[in-house]
Amino acid sequence: MTFVVTSAPGRVRSGPGAAERVLTSSSSAALHVAGASLEHGPTGRVGLELEAHCFDLHDPRRRPAWSELNDVIATVGALPGGSAVTVEPGGAVELSGPPVDGPVAAIAALTADREALRSAFAEAGLGLALLGADPLRRPRRVNPGARYQAMERFFAASRTGGAGAAMMTSTASVQVNLDAGPRDGWADRVRLAHALGPTMIAIAANSPLLAGRFTGWVSSRQRVWSQLDSARCGPILGASGDDPCTDWARYALKAPVMLVHTPDAVAVTEHVPFADWVDGLVLLGGRRPTTTDLDYHLTTLFPPVRPRRWLEIRYLDSVPDELLAAVVFVMVTLLDDPVAAGLAAEAVEPVATAWDLAARAGLVDNRLYEAANRCVAIAAERAPAELSESMQRLVHNVESGRCPADDFADQAIRSGIERALLQMARPAS
Repeated sequence: MTFVVTSAPGRVRSGPGAAERVLTSSSSAALHVAGASLEHGPTGRVGLELEAHCFDLHDPRRRPAWSELNDVIATVGALPGGSAVTVEPGGAVELSGPPVDGPVAAIAALTADREALRSAFAEAGLGLALLGADPLRRPRRVNPGARYQAMERFFAASRTGGAGAAMMTSTASVQVNLDAGPRDGWADRVRLAHALGPTMIAIAANSPLLAGRFTGWVSSRQRVWSQLDSARCGPILGASGDDPCTDWARYALKAPVMLVHTPDAVAVTEHVPFADWVDGLVLLGGRRPTTTDLDYHLTTLFPPVRPRRWLEIRYLDSVPDELLAAVVFVMVTLLDDPVAAGLAAEAVEPVATAWDLAARAGLVDNRLYEAANRCVAIAAERAPAELSESMQRLVHNVESGRCPADDFADQAIRSGIERALLQMARPAS
């Protein structure tokens, strides 16, 4: 997602277009990060990114090759909603939409692009399944990029090779990108984006299986992420959360360096916090880091809410088409509508840090069930007519204490994993 941004008064200019310079202290690096973290302005724009696992409709255990996927994408052409199409390390296909005004327009654009992409893949005998984790195949990388090869080496060296491989090649999400909003509201907005996490994870959980097995978690995707280094993948909030820009800078400097360009991406196989590199305690590639190195380091950090001048909401499983619009609308409304945001903050306060509980138990937990029903009701009152069908489905699910994972699990038990998967991946006739 690309937002047009300008520097905030009194902050260091950073990001694309800024001159590269060598960094020689943690304080200069922190200023660089903080200056590029959030952008002052109004709220209202929404950008969506949607990942779908790709399967051979005749042999769902086969993982389509990198060249095969790109050959199909080359036939697609410009999509009606303006999304870009990319391929994830394990062959999942991602749509990345441009920012547009409001959730309804963003949902409509993404829906049109998904339909066009699904049709192109179906003609090639391939299906795109919206699930938070690959329920059938073991993790395997097909993207030959040097970045992903180096990431594999980093995860192996940090003893998280299994979780790292699953994260890169077997998980999929719907990501919601929102304006940071006015500066004086950043702290409350970022706190709420985090506090909503467990409740929204429970509502949208859609990955009960991974690599052919039930995991015992309704969001196996979130379970995988929780097994990775919390310094890289955990929430970024500081003790008070009063200054999210400083919190992000502190987080980034404490996080270990994953990759260094020399010029190819090379894995850092020892634990080296970025602060140690910039302060000269360790020299990577025989040198101090530059601002380009620091900007690249930020792209290797994967917290559930990531500031990139706007806010990336990264904790939602990829959800079925019939629920996608409602889940997106709930997420956007609870953050962008001031009245809804106040009500939501109160509703989710008892479960604001229950990340693992939400991913494991979902709406079976009474507190999460109550918070979810309140949040969905708040958004449903504000939903426009064109989203009524999807919203009614979501309201019914949540009132019944069910998440999408329950529906897929039931189908997999009745019909087998392969048949349940193919039913989801095949385009509607």
